Amino acid sequence: MRSPDLAALFEPRGIVVVGASTKPNKLGHAMAASLSSFPGEVRLVNSQPGPGMFGTIADAADASGALDLAVMCVPAAITAEALRESAGAGIRAALVCAGGFAEAGGIGIDYARAVDAAVSDTGIRVLGPNTSGFFVPSTSLFASFVPGVREFGAGSVAVVAASGGVNHVLSFLLQEHGDGVSVGVGVGAGQDVCAPDVLRYLVSHEATRAVILHIETVPDGRDLLAAVLELSAVKPVIALIIGRADVSEFANSHTGALTTSWRVARAALRQAGAVLVDDEEQAIAAAIALSARRARPSARPGIGFITGQAGPGLIIADRLIDTGEELPPLAAATRQSLSALLPPLTFQGNPVDTGRPSEDFGRVISAVAADPGVDILGIYAITEPVIDLAATVPDSRGDLPVLLGVDGPAAAVDRARKSARDHQLPILRGPTRLAQGLIALAEDARLQHMRGVPDEDPGTAVPRHADLAGAVWDEIRAKELLDVLRIATPPRRRCTDRVAAHNARRDIGGRVAVKLVDATVLHKTDIGGVVLGVESEAAMDTALDALEAAGAREYLVEAMADAGVDLIVGARIDDAFGPVVALGLGGTTAEALADVAIRTAPLGPLAASAMINDLAASDLLRGFRGAPAVDEGDLGRILATLGQLVALGVVAEIEINPLRITSTGLIALDAVVLPTHEEVKA
Repeated sequence: MRSPDLAALFEPRGIVVVGASTKPNKLGHAMAASLSSFPGEVRLVNSQPGPGMFGTIADAADASGALDLAVMCVPAAITAEALRESAGAGIRAALVCAGGFAEAGGIGIDYARAVDAAVSDTGIRVLGPNTSGFFVPSTSLFASFVPGVREFGAGSVAVVAASGGVNHVLSFLLQEHGDGVSVGVGVGAGQDVCAPDVLRYLVSHEATRAVILHIETVPDGRDLLAAVLELSAVKPVIALIIGRADVSEFANSHTGALTTSWRVARAALRQAGAVLVDDEEQAIAAAIALSARRARPSARPGIGFITGQAGPGLIIADRLIDTGEELPPLAAATRQSLSALLPPLTFQGNPVDTGRPSEDFGRVISAVAADPGVDILGIYAITEPVIDLAATVPDSRGDLPVLLGVDGPAAAVDRARKSARDHQLPILRGPTRLAQGLIALAEDARLQHMRGVPDEDPGTAVPRHADLAGAVWDEIRAKELLDVLRIATPPRRRCTDRVAAHNARRDIGGRVAVKLVDATVLHKTDIGGVVLGVESEAAMDTALDALEAAGAREYLVEAMADAGVDLIVGARIDDAFGPVVALGLGGTTAEALADVAIRTAPLGPLAASAMINDLAASDLLRGFRGAPAVDEGDLGRILATLGQLVALGVVAEIEINPLRITSTGLIALDAVVLPTHEEVKA
């Protein structure tokens, strides 16, 4: 990990445009025009210099003496040479806009390698290639060739986007919503300066109060998580991750199929403290809400909501409740205060319906804001001449975040936005955006709370024996490992012939399951390799006939487990993020349902048990309609232990499917282990 000091890139004293042009259709002309508002030195370089241009980078640097940033508007073939010349002239950072590097294949790969070598040899920091640039409006630094960037106003939200185009889209949206941009960065190919570098730079960037992070691919997930974890500790991070429909290469097990890159990236970034959003509009609403004030950390933050109109208020309340947010009942003292301020027919619980905004609106806000159960306050009103909504919010808010929502004629909304800025209050237009902003505030409070909750070791000794590596793991051997890990399994017997199978059924007693034993078959049910409910000699013969037809040479005979809800739990190595654990509904429908929670490992049992809350079917795990409820502590221990196995390199992958919830506890009915290919040191 290189130094996060990117001052030469984002805070240059002077800039040189390499490949500047007087022709309007050239990149160098557009870039020079965008940089014309920069108050520091801007020098133009072209190999065929005209008026106001220099022939070489060295000449431009000698004439200025204070150039920190080179903006490259030259072809890929000569970019590395220009970078070396820039570094030789004392320039410490460069923006490379051109394409035609590794993404183009062929000789472009050689051009990319030449850029890498220039960076390595000289130490110059390079943003790009293949990006439309960046901008810092507060210093009138617009290193972008996109028309209109100089219209961006300074704000408190930074944008760090994989795509230069998305950087501009999000920044234009912030402008449209009446807010500005602190820093807007399109990372592009990210050969040198990448998203984690920019995130670390923003930790101490005073103007930035919230960050939108847009992700398309993750070359180094662990570095990204470390940067998000560091930044989200001091400033909220909103993550927009692309790739819901993209399915990366599956591992052989169900766990591999469930932990696609998109799912893993979302789960890992949330674990690191990022608020997840699904689209650009939701990202803007979250960023505006969070850029003003964060709610205090809370496992269940309470949202107080006041509306001047019942219909839009219902839309907002419905969205909040549907996503599981808390709208706690107001205290008796609060309701008593409201009854003296509002007409008797208005709803005075939570939400609070004022009927319409009136002169007492500020006192209503004060009453709800003072309620002990309210951690976040949302206020909605259609603009009316009787009040200035932002001006009615009391100044003595303490640490309570207040988010305004308005609708009305465009001119009235603009006035409301100006008043909100004057009063340092975030404001959004429309019921849905207000709901999205409130949800983001609550989610950020939960994530901060999770950061502060201490966890513990799994409490199970993880075996580290050399004979665990490189061996062949069939189901029986996998369950022997589970026994060592104190994960319950049914009584069982390995049988090498039919006589032994019959004896095993009699010894175990009751109904048994009979399975094919073959380490090369990971999904036995797919080939008819499992027969359940065998309880007689005739049924055993029939089962063995079926298994032999499926290719069985050995059999596993084990006791049938009690009925219950089936889970899938597992751990594996993700290509980008390293060790991850997964929890979902199990059985043969696991992939079809895809209701899965994911965390990076290692993690403690308390954090692991909280994965239940991510599942849409969480009620099924907690005793739905009299079914057995999961022992959450034991489930957390199992998940944490599996994560440790993979994180320590004991095995490459492990899956239990199903892990059944029964009245007597959790029991593993099937297990798959994929060995490491390197010997594990004891």
